Amino acid sequence: MTTSTSTAEHRRGPCLGWVCTLGLGLLALPLVASAWNATGHRLVAEIAWQQMNEDARHGVARLLANHPDLERWRDRAKSEQPRAVFVEASTWPDDIRKDARFYTPDKDAPTPPLPGFPDMERHSDWHTAPRPIDGSVPPPEFKPGQLGTQLVRQLAVLDDPGAEPTLRSYALPWVIHLTGDAHQPLHLSLRRTPNGAWDRVGHAVSVNNPFSPRKTTQTLHEFWDALPIVPSLRGERLAVEARSLLAAHPAPAPMAPPEHWLAESWHEAREHGYPRETESPVMISHEFHERSKAIAERRLVAAGYRLAERLNRAFGR
Repeated sequence: MTTSTSTAEHRRGPCLGWVCTLGLGLLALPLVASAWNATGHRLVAEIAWQQMNEDARHGVARLLANHPDLERWRDRAKSEQPRAVFVEASTWPDDIRKDARFYTPDKDAPTPPLPGFPDMERHSDWHTAPRPIDGSVPPPEFKPGQLGTQLVRQLAVLDDPGAEPTLRSYALPWVIHLTGDAHQPLHLSLRRTPNGAWDRVGHAVSVNNPFSPRKTTQTLHEFWDALPIVPSLRGERLAVEARSLLAAHPAPAPMAPPEHWLAESWHEAREHGYPRETESPVMISHEFHERSKAIAERRLVAAGYRLAERLNRAFGR
C-alpha cells in the first residue's frame, strides 16, 4: 500500500480465496462477535512480545506512540511501558464497539472525523469470515465477514514503511487483534441448526456451561470466547501465563500465510467446535470442555508466535 491509498480502498481490501468466494451476494445476519475474551487477546499480544526481537519492539512502540488512544491504553495498563501499551492495544477493535466517537453504518449517524483515524467506523464485520462447515449452501442474500480480507489489508499497510504513519498506527492494533480473531475456530463457522435456522459463529447455539464461574447460560460462541481464563488478567500474571503456554506448546509451522490460519480455524470448528448433543440448551460436558480448552490454548499460542513473526518481518530490518 502506498501513501495515496484512499480510505475507501483501505476499508475494502483485496479478495482472499474462499473468503471472497463466499462473499458474493450473501445475506447480512448479525455480525457482532468478539473472539476470545480480553485476556485471550492480551495473551496473544504478550506471547508475541516475548517472541519479538528488539527492532520489532521499538518499531511497534513508535507506531503506538502516535496512535490517538495512546493515553487511554497507558491509563488502563497503569503503565507507560511499551510492552504494557502493546498488550492493551490488542483489545482496541473490540473496545470501540461501545465508544461513542465511532459509529456503525446503517445503525448510527456518522460521527465527526478525528485526527489520527483514517475513518470512524467500528468495522464490526472485520472480526469474522464464516463459511459452511456442514456442506450447506447459504442463501443468496447472506453476507460474510471481512476477517481474512482485512487482516491481509492491514498487514500490507504495516509492512509498507512508505505508508502514511497515521495508517500504520491505525493498522497495528487491528493486526494484533485480527490475528487473534483468525485463530478462534468459531469465527470461521457457519452451519444449519437442527431446526433449519442458520447459525453464524455459534451465536444460535445455547449452552449450559457448568465450568463458567460467571455465566452458566451462554451461547456457544461465548463459551469459546471465555476459554482463555479470567478476563482481567494483566501485568506479571499475564506474562507468567504466557510463558507457561509457550513452554507447553511448540511454535507452529513458520511463515504460514493468513489464509492458512483461517483454514486451520475452519477445520477446528468443523471437527471440534460443536457438541454432538442437539437439545437446547446443550449441556457442556467435561470432555468437551477439556478438549475445547486444549484447542483454545494451542490456537492462542499459534496466534502469538505468528504475530511475532509478522512484526519481526515488518520492523526487524
